[in-house]
Amino acid sequence: MAKRSRGVRLLVMLAAGLLSAATLAVCIVAGLYLYFGPQLPDAGDIGQTQLNEPLRIYTADHKLIGEYGTERRIPLTYDQIPRAQVYAFVAAEDDRFFKHPGVDYQGLARAVVHLITTGRKTQGGSTITMQLARNLYLTRDKTYTRKIKEMILALRLESKLSKQQIMELYLNKIYLGERAYGVGAAAKVYYNKPIDRLSLAQMAMIAGLPKAPSAFNPIANPERAKQRRDYVLDRMHALGFIDDAAYQSALKTPVSAGEDEERRDTNPVRYDARYVAEMVRQDMVARYGDSAYTGGYRVTTTLSSKRQEAADNALRKDLLAYDARHAWHGPEKHLDAATLDNDSALHDALDNMSERGGLVPAVVTATDGSNMQLVTAQYGRITIGASQMPWLSAGKNASQLAKRGDVVRLAYTGSKDQSKAWTLAEIPKVQGAMVAMNPHTGGIEALVGGFDYGLSKYNRAVQARRQPGSSFKPFLYSAALAHGFSAATLVNDAPVVYNTPGLDNSWRPQNYSGKIFGPTRLREGLVHSRNLVSIRVLRRIGVGNAIDWASRFGLPADQMPHNLSLALGSASFSPLQMAEGYSVFANEGFRVKPYYIQKITDGRGNVAFQAEPKVACDDTFDCPALADTAGPQDDSRLAERAIPADNAYIVGDMMRDVIKHGTGRGALKLGRNDLSGKTGTTNDQIDAWFVGFNSNLVAISWVGFDKLTPMGHAETGAHAALPMWVDFMRIALDGMPDATPKQPDDIQTVQIDPDSGQRSLGGGGIPEIFRPDEIPTVEQAKRSGKHDSANEVQQLF
Repeated sequence: MAKRSRGVRLLVMLAAGLLSAATLAVCIVAGLYLYFGPQLPDAGDIGQTQLNEPLRIYTADHKLIGEYGTERRIPLTYDQIPRAQVYAFVAAEDDRFFKHPGVDYQGLARAVVHLITTGRKTQGGSTITMQLARNLYLTRDKTYTRKIKEMILALRLESKLSKQQIMELYLNKIYLGERAYGVGAAAKVYYNKPIDRLSLAQMAMIAGLPKAPSAFNPIANPERAKQRRDYVLDRMHALGFIDDAAYQSALKTPVSAGEDEERRDTNPVRYDARYVAEMVRQDMVARYGDSAYTGGYRVTTTLSSKRQEAADNALRKDLLAYDARHAWHGPEKHLDAATLDNDSALHDALDNMSERGGLVPAVVTATDGSNMQLVTAQYGRITIGASQMPWLSAGKNASQLAKRGDVVRLAYTGSKDQSKAWTLAEIPKVQGAMVAMNPHTGGIEALVGGFDYGLSKYNRAVQARRQPGSSFKPFLYSAALAHGFSAATLVNDAPVVYNTPGLDNSWRPQNYSGKIFGPTRLREGLVHSRNLVSIRVLRRIGVGNAIDWASRFGLPADQMPHNLSLALGSASFSPLQMAEGYSVFANEGFRVKPYYIQKITDGRGNVAFQAEPKVACDDTFDCPALADTAGPQDDSRLAERAIPADNAYIVGDMMRDVIKHGTGRGALKLGRNDLSGKTGTTNDQIDAWFVGFNSNLVAISWVGFDKLTPMGHAETGAHAALPMWVDFMRIALDGMPDATPKQPDDIQTVQIDPDSGQRSLGGGGIPEIFRPDEIPTVEQAKRSGKHDSANEVQQLF
């Protein structure tokens, strides 16, 4: 009896002890909760997190051209994430994720026992929910206090969100190395694919990264990354997430991060719009400050990816062609013999060299007569012959250009004969710019500010102020039409000598050819770019009047000299300003303002900005340009008329003859009848331009050195800049019908005598267009003989 009594007392005492311990534990937990709980987000706020999404910039047809921000992130919904990717993270990080309430008490108990028995902390016990809580709200300090806060927040997360919502947040928030946050960004960074196209092995590789993103980085540490990947696959297999066949197949898959087939570029000329992307970045920072980089903003530009790529390729091809016409600069640098004889060191050296302007770095390994053998990091060993080295003249040895160990560049030609697919090249010292613009809205459809943004961030399309040379003359001729001239007005092309303040004494301008042509119709003066005709026209209408008229086109008056040199294009404009000016001729006389941001949306998808450009139309009822833009369709959207429609048409028609018969004849190879344009060349061939358009597109090409240096004999606008324009327009207008600006109803065509500019009396003659009040009469023709007409011209001009 006494024994039973003692046994009962022991059981009661044990029960009491356990109850007391449990009560104490509850009290401790409650105390910890009461102490730390108020310091943490409550259940109403939990899970309301803003992902730091980078600024992304797109073309009008939704191709990514720029991404800015410290965190690379591509947010995905739970349904967009493959189940295999979810299970890979569950297997790697928290195999009881779908069973526990946010804190895995079994794992926590194991961690406590391990600490008591060994005195060492273990990584176990931290669930996916706890990791998410830490990433959202806590620091990474390894303290017991932080662990307690993690558990409280994890329980709150689980009370507010579903398992799927927690997993979605986690897989979008987790850091996975290489500035990639979330599995969407990791798939793009490591494999250049959307996540739904990853293989099982690739998903397991990504799931192995959270533990140590740097140590298990598959690009930097492929061996360690493979070990971690195989561990994840083993856990997936053990948990029944994948079957034997999938497991064995994935184990045999080689590490492919950074080497995926889609990442390999068979053509090294890459799509690039970084000059525009930088313009947008600066604009966004001005609007939103530093939050521009974290607010998830999406900017849709006005760029056409097709035309942007065409502009980039045309500019690079043109500058490389210029470079090939001039002296070889020599190798970029030289590698020593120790590097050349060590394959690992050689490949490391090549890996540290970047492509520039699509040009691949290569090291010369040997020269043999007219052949050169080279090695590249991406394309292996390449041999080129004499025909692939533009600077190798007949009978010369390749060693005269470069020797073993020299670093040079190769350009990919896209030749069907792969043995001829590469040519020797070099980064050109000459620079260029190109702008293409919709003349009806001002939307910039292509813009390139130099050979390679990585080499020079100076945006010559926007920032450079260069003399336009003869490409300024259409503005002067437009002013002449506004001051009583017609396309048939005779101007004397004869020597002139001026002593004008602001210019050198006894200024004796000449035509480019050095010849004089006597009485010349205004049209012929523009078609053949006669300098002496332009100077006499400017003197007749007055410099001040000419500047006022040119300002109507958007050309700043303070960038134009107040003397007769203006007739030769001595003003200073950027290529973009020239595009704005020429758009007036293309759109029947309206001034539209260039713009490049079409729409901005914030991180929640709300439209923060929508462009509402003023468009080139007389009214809102018949305005296709207005129908193609967002915003109200009322008179407030109509652009200001800069010049009369008949003036714009006549100048444009004269510039069509520039291409048909004048300095722009190189554009005839395009086989189109709707193109107008004008070459521009400054003294000593320092600047070369071609500016041209049809009624739907204005395009500007410019070539020159950043320092005002002559480009060399014959490097005129027709030779140095026009080929770039032609290459661009060939792609930009491919498949598009001719689009000539509409001829105003009151413009009339009359047959004239080409020598006198008067109506032809004896039949024949040539056609010329006139405004109604300028049409030459029969009486005028009878009174005006050829010699009298020439005398009149000399007296007037």
